Amino acid sequence: MKTQNYIDSNWSSSKNSERINVLDKYTQFQMAEVEIIDDEQMEQALEASTKAFKKLKALSAGDRIDLLKQLAAKLRLRQGEFQELLVHEAGKPTMYAKAEVERSLATLEMAIEEARRFGGEKVSVDYGPGAGKEAFTKRFPVGPIFCLTPFNFPLNLMMHKLAPALAIGCPVIIKSSPLTPLTALLFSELVHEISFPKGSVQVVNTSIEQTQKMIQDSRVAMVSFTGSAEIGWKLKAMVPKKKVVLELGGNAAVIIDQNSDWERAARLCVASAYLYSGQVCISTQRIYVHDSLREQFESLLVSETKKIKHGNPKEMDVIAGPLISKEHVLRIESWVQEAITMGAKVLVKGEKMEAHNLLTPWLMTNTKPEMKIVAEEVFGPLAILESFKTRGEAIELVNRSRYGLQTGVFTNDLSFAKECLESLEVGAVVINHPPAFRVDSMPYGGVKDSGFGREGVRYAMEEMSEPRLFIF
Repeated sequence: MKTQNYIDSNWSSSKNSERINVLDKYTQFQMAEVEIIDDEQMEQALEASTKAFKKLKALSAGDRIDLLKQLAAKLRLRQGEFQELLVHEAGKPTMYAKAEVERSLATLEMAIEEARRFGGEKVSVDYGPGAGKEAFTKRFPVGPIFCLTPFNFPLNLMMHKLAPALAIGCPVIIKSSPLTPLTALLFSELVHEISFPKGSVQVVNTSIEQTQKMIQDSRVAMVSFTGSAEIGWKLKAMVPKKKVVLELGGNAAVIIDQNSDWERAARLCVASAYLYSGQVCISTQRIYVHDSLREQFESLLVSETKKIKHGNPKEMDVIAGPLISKEHVLRIESWVQEAITMGAKVLVKGEKMEAHNLLTPWLMTNTKPEMKIVAEEVFGPLAILESFKTRGEAIELVNRSRYGLQTGVFTNDLSFAKECLESLEVGAVVINHPPAFRVDSMPYGGVKDSGFGREGVRYAMEEMSEPRLFIF
């Protein structure tokens, strides 16, 4: 497959000697060596995106729909190829790799549907000085979008930026995580077979300095970033006047109320905490159970955690494969040791398989709010279990976080469900399900350090466009 950057509808060789070594995340063997762009290519990409915007926004919605349909057809034909690449490049267990490709196709289909009906709204002005007048808004694409995507969903999270952008008429420059650059480069082969205006979709691998320059370049109208809070807020601070959407993750919590199906909750929490080794921004990390259920809930949670199948992601029954890199393994180990030193108790002890960057599940309790395994995003196979006496205390425990993405609440009490909706400081409250729930059409995003703005196809199209008012 191609390892050069895809710029102005061609694969372009770089004069930059720096390369990205892409490893199979389980075997640790080198899969490919990917080029990093040089400054001349960066300028070419920015110019191409500017020219593409003029042509792309001039297309009718019907023309853009036809192009997206062709893209979906190409992806469907090569579905198995992308699935296999996700297993090796991202270390994603086969069942989840298959689901990611299917979700990516669904995201494309949603963009096709939204392109048909996306528009403005009628505005009532027929009173006072506006008597006798009519008004409506029309939405216009903002311009070229620089899209920075993470390692954990290299196809579908790219699609959540690319599909709505093309549907509304914005060209995109895709920059993938250096840990998983091959998926976007493979996708560029599909784009190349379709008659998009030149430069509508470009795929570049950049250095940190080049990334900063592109974000700050006036030709980039908007930045869409999915990744860590630390990096995301730094990027936003660089461009205070520019449109920016940030999806930044969190340390998602679950509340198990006294009035709930706690056995079902325990099983779902385990799956939600350890699937893909917890490398999902809405993976269950903090579990809060009512004190009256604590003993039996803990027993079942421990039992279910020990059943998690881990190992080679190519095996169909594997739930937890390798972590994305050795650095992540070492970080999680250091956080665990810090927590133990500070008094945390181990309920299930994780084990390390160093040759494959594997960590088996950790489950801990007797934690303190200041411990990193509680306060920060672990992004690994670790969860904590604590109990609460009152519902108010449960809500307070969830809100005692700088993050606020999604929270799961297991309860059969409608009044408590409504109280959680009103009081939890998160982007979504999911009833009788863990926080790891996402349908690709829903508005997805968080508050506090979990992000800024929303994704989900229609909501992303709103972020990527500006309303203009017409009065007559």
